[in-house]
Amino acid sequence: MIKKILIAFFCVTAHGLFAQNGTISPYSYFGVGDHRDNGSVDNQMMGGISMHGDSIHVNLSNPAAYSKLRLTAYTAGLSHKEYRLKSFTEEQNTSVTNLDYLAIGFPLAKNVGFGFGIMPYSSVGYDLNSTSTNSGGAEVTNFFSGQGGLNRLYASLGFELVKDLSLGVTANFNFGTLEYERIQAVEGVQFGTLDNRESKINGYDFKYALNYTPKIKDKYTLYTSILVHTQGNLVSKNKQTLGSFSLASGNNVEVVDVNLDATNLRNTELKIPTRATLGLGLGEDRKWFLGAEYSFQKMSDFENAFLGLENVTYNDASTYALGGYWIPDYRSLSSYFNRITYRAGLRYDVSGMTVNNKDINNFGITFGLGLPMGGTFSNLNVGFELGRRGTTDMNLIEESYFKVNLGLSLNASWFQKTKIN
Repeated sequence: MIKKILIAFFCVTAHGLFAQNGTISPYSYFGVGDHRDNGSVDNQMMGGISMHGDSIHVNLSNPAAYSKLRLTAYTAGLSHKEYRLKSFTEEQNTSVTNLDYLAIGFPLAKNVGFGFGIMPYSSVGYDLNSTSTNSGGAEVTNFFSGQGGLNRLYASLGFELVKDLSLGVTANFNFGTLEYERIQAVEGVQFGTLDNRESKINGYDFKYALNYTPKIKDKYTLYTSILVHTQGNLVSKNKQTLGSFSLASGNNVEVVDVNLDATNLRNTELKIPTRATLGLGLGEDRKWFLGAEYSFQKMSDFENAFLGLENVTYNDASTYALGGYWIPDYRSLSSYFNRITYRAGLRYDVSGMTVNNKDINNFGITFGLGLPMGGTFSNLNVGFELGRRGTTDMNLIEESYFKVNLGLSLNASWFQKTKIN
């Protein structure tokens, strides 16, 4: 019965992936929103490193790891994030819960694996306001809000070209709608003004991976990895309306569509720059692993001409990640705790985004558990992340967050009934 409930849950929540409010971060105002393609829970809890793959888990970040799959695996991830948003003068607590991914991976042949799934790529979700005084001494209040996001359908193939050398490729189709609204009210003026913008976005990108995992002294494995996530060429079909409304009733007085064709902003292109990742690690199979990764992205090439924001610039981005796991004794029959996978990691993200001349960076500490389920290779992955992003300088917001992740990895044998002859 539990297995049937879980299957039904996967089907129902897949629809919810497109309607969820994936973030409440004010920094989702910029770019194409907060990026959320962070990989599976087991990888996230090792600082987000992607080089490690095994025979029972789907690796959403590294397609070459599919060559390790020996069993069909179904996987889903949920997260709950508690935020503390702090400015120089105020503080607010809020939270958001999301479905993070649904995917399946399976072996096609010896040392060849394939997988596909759906996950959010980015999310926009914020409500902000600012108050200032104009030249006439009247108070001017601006309200900013945004919602929507991009989702991603993907398919991955990984295979072992020669002994210990695996290659992989992922094809991604990204699609979704981003909506932005700005409202302005001036003290003593009967009518306010509104500016609504909408972008319908879609486009492809690809990820290529090379993993080299030779044995050292027949006991240890050296992990080396190169990932190249190619430039995403996203096409944005835009719409903008301007108007006024009554401050007393809230009703619109006059709203008109802006002729974006005249400014060549009806259809624009968003180029998400290529991202390259290098990884190096060492481990003992089914015992322990420790690895580090460095990623680089030329975000200085990014531009969103339709939004035309003046207080943001983009510089080159980079990420430093360190993480690993430890299993006391995966074959232990006497102690369940000895079969648990203990994971931990940390990461530092230089986002490349500069707002009000301040760099918006992120630091996070991760840890979690891989809990075996029954006598199968299925498991429940529980993870936690503590982090901080942004700053209170220059009238900006500092985000402190605590994130809880739940990931199910179900092996095909978990769905089979045990028969006694």
